[in-house]
Amino acid sequence: MAPVFGAPLIFFGEDLGIGEGTRLLSFPNALAARNSFLANLVGVGTENFEGFADDTGAPLSLTFPGSSGSITATLTGTGATNEVVSGTNGVGRYPTSGNIYWESGQTFAIQFSAPVAAFGFYGIDIGDFGGQLTVTRNSGAITTFTVPNTVNGSGGGVLFWGIIDQADPFTQVAFGNTAAGTDFFGFDDMTVGDVEQVNIVPEPGTYAMLGAGLLALGLLRRRKQQ
Repeated sequence: MAPVFGAPLIFFGEDLGIGEGTRLLSFPNALAARNSFLANLVGVGTENFEGFADDTGAPLSLTFPGSSGSITATLTGTGATNEVVSGTNGVGRYPTSGNIYWESGQTFAIQFSAPVAAFGFYGIDIGDFGGQLTVTRNSGAITTFTVPNTVNGSGGGVLFWGIIDQADPFTQVAFGNTAAGTDFFGFDDMTVGDVEQVNIVPEPGTYAMLGAGLLALGLLRRRKQQ
């Protein structure tokens, strides 16, 4: 198992939209954030909502194929699945894979069948009508993160947000919307990983610090021997 790091790692990337009627054909910033998130995990599970019919409301039984221990979850709250085959739904939202995504203009929560150490997702059309997205995790202690999405930008943007916290696994995430009822958000490709799937890749600077520390330790031992 990888070493336990004290502070959670947060991953974020955002590609601004160009209008509510236009689907982004690529979202490099969001994709780069997701790839960075996935680089710290081994064997994850992703729910892409393709197993649900259009306009299916909560509760939803989510599955994460490929997750260690076959993690499942229950999504409760306000919202419904939406099918968009091409373009947008007319007001900026669409799936990031397949044809189905989850849409909500209020709050909803996901309760996992077992503790997870990693959770990430794509968000679509977030914040164009004044809404700031929040994610609250419950690991026994409650922690709320404000997603730094652009507010009042053009519709149709895509973001990725993810968290990895091997030291403090959590059993629930709740999604908040500061403009509930006015700003509607889309969500797709939700990914989870448990503690055993975390394989944190140190930054290059971390390797340099580790090398310097080992060199200093070696010199100290050599002086003691002399």
